[in-house]
Amino acid sequence: MIRVSQIKISIEDPIEKVKELVLAQLKLREEDLLEYRIYKQSIDARRRGKMEFVYTVDIALKNEDQILKLNRPNIVKTPELNYAYPSMGEKPMSHRPVVVGFGPAGMFSALILAEMGYKPIVLERGGSVDDRVKSIEEFWSEGKLDPNSNVQFGEGGAGTFSDGKLTTRVKDLRGRKVLEALVEAGAPEDILYMAHPHVGTDLLRGVVKNIREKIISLGGEVRFNTQVTDFIVENNQITGVKVKGGDVIESNHVIVAIGHSARDTFYHMYDRGVQFTAKPFAVGVRVEHPQTLIDQAQYKEFAGHEKLGAAEYRLTHTASNGRGVYTFCMCPGGLVVPSSSEKGRLVTNGMSEHARDQENANSALLVQVFPEDFGSDHPLAGVEFQRRLEEKAFGMGGSNYTAPAQLVGDFLKGQASKKLGSVTPSYALGVKLTNLNKLLPDYITDAMREGLIAFDRKLKGFGMHDAVMTGVESRSSSPVRIDRDSESLQSLTVKGIYPSGEGAGFAGGIVSAGIDGIKCAEALVREFHKM
Repeated sequence: MIRVSQIKISIEDPIEKVKELVLAQLKLREEDLLEYRIYKQSIDARRRGKMEFVYTVDIALKNEDQILKLNRPNIVKTPELNYAYPSMGEKPMSHRPVVVGFGPAGMFSALILAEMGYKPIVLERGGSVDDRVKSIEEFWSEGKLDPNSNVQFGEGGAGTFSDGKLTTRVKDLRGRKVLEALVEAGAPEDILYMAHPHVGTDLLRGVVKNIREKIISLGGEVRFNTQVTDFIVENNQITGVKVKGGDVIESNHVIVAIGHSARDTFYHMYDRGVQFTAKPFAVGVRVEHPQTLIDQAQYKEFAGHEKLGAAEYRLTHTASNGRGVYTFCMCPGGLVVPSSSEKGRLVTNGMSEHARDQENANSALLVQVFPEDFGSDHPLAGVEFQRRLEEKAFGMGGSNYTAPAQLVGDFLKGQASKKLGSVTPSYALGVKLTNLNKLLPDYITDAMREGLIAFDRKLKGFGMHDAVMTGVESRSSSPVRIDRDSESLQSLTVKGIYPSGEGAGFAGGIVSAGIDGIKCAEALVREFHKM
């Protein structure tokens, strides 16, 4: 196939105009096309008064060499897009492979193993997505937290209750496999070509169920409410895992895709000799603005156009104390959601449905923290750093999962907020107005104030007085890396354990976690033949 890029149409033009322009540019007739598909769509809003969609398309022709001879910079041979399964190794497997965790990393490692006939056993501490919805709704309405079935734990992982954002800066063909598998399971087909694709929490719930059913149909097992409580290690080799209730599942091949909130599992692994390294991450708050303000700032006079939907942003700044300040997991037309997974500790996150049609936009507003901030040299010190902030937030909110909050204008002045303004917080369990400068360390709040001022210059209105900050956002990424060999992808200290995904410190989002899960499955396959 041939890839043709930089095809631009007006926001008012129908999408059929793209094909017309490609045919005209290459002096072709429609019957010359054997195949035509959109590869990428993005928006160009750089010039005031002009809004364009920019497309890259792939076409198949009988005589492609003739077109390539035109030697134009926007016409190239289409790169290979089909995922290639790895060749199986020669070593025999003594037991079926086990996958611990059924978030994106665990899901896609299990999918590859199942597609190749390895019949994986998946162990997920949380419930199925339907049961998980019930426990989350109970928490959001009554404040009754289930530590094993919540926004962090259960089928699909934390990403199931998020915006379902599918952007990644990882250039890897496995990412295409992730997207195609999601589409096959029911995600909208446009995620294959949108520049900033997303699914939305409402659609993701059905998608993850369909992937689970495919794994099962291929001989795999998915066991919910099955928490791993110990790792059985003999002579630095994993031989099995123990689950809650005492049962042991024997296996020499365990992909550990537990997510960044499985803190108790981190400690179980550490106690069994698995090597960890503390790593930098970021903490902060959720900040909410009217979605109309973001639309106006990004789209100007085109704000509200039916083809544009809710506008997004991504902002970064380096503070004078050297710390990065940035927005993360931006949820257009979304909600700030209670996301605790441990009793007595308060955590916030963001979520959007596919339509992104709620009143507010929200995003994490984060500041970098480093191992030297954690107060200890222990590899798991970052976990305890998070816990201290979450406990403090819980107390400041009233010790009932009500969240501490403050207006941006008051935060910048260093004074407690007394009443809300034009922005109504979306956090389901309610907020308690306070002074967030007393929640976070000075080096974080100082950087955050600088960031807010800088972001207001980049995106008009970001620093509006009435915007609401809700704390604490502490689970942006894993505070640890589970060290692994760069080739075999196995733990450096316990053979047969394959640390994978966000919790292991090798990913940051649905797609990158899925890619890493696939990598770990491939590493296992290349060494061992299926039973």
